Amino acid sequence: MSGADSSASPTSRDIREVLAVLPHRYPLLLVDRVENLVVGEEIHAIKAVSFNEGFFQGHFPGRPIMPGVLIIEALAQAAAILAIETLELTGTGKLVYFMAIEDAKFRNPVEPGCLLDLRVGFVQKRAKVCKFWGKAMLGEKIACEAQFTAMVADPPAS
Repeated sequence: MSGADSSASPTSRDIREVLAVLPHRYPLLLVDRVENLVVGEEIHAIKAVSFNEGFFQGHFPGRPIMPGVLIIEALAQAAAILAIETLELTGTGKLVYFMAIEDAKFRNPVEPGCLLDLRVGFVQKRAKVCKFWGKAMLGEKIACEAQFTAMVADPPAS
């Protein structure tokens, strides 16, 4: 083993590991696996888009398209995994909340059967507030891109 910093090595996460980091559950868990995570830098996650998802019943009958707001949410969940891993918050109960979404653009529709590649990286990171860039990709095509800001906070009191 080399003397290189092991925190810089890319890693993947299966669904069990995603569930251990994110508080989201069905029907709002929108990250199925992490292909590559470079702590402190970026993440590549996957959302497998299935026709069985409830939103397709109404968006749109006869032409199912994943709502843009859910694509942004999938990017935000990938960003939350990146932030939690980078800031070493796994198991602390800390949550990552949206603060702002900027420059969101939707380029191509996301349909059932797609594998949505979620690529997110840091623009700026601090202990409590992080800014990210994100791209949701369909192969080589951009489905959505945006910048967004999130804050790390304690969960609400029960």
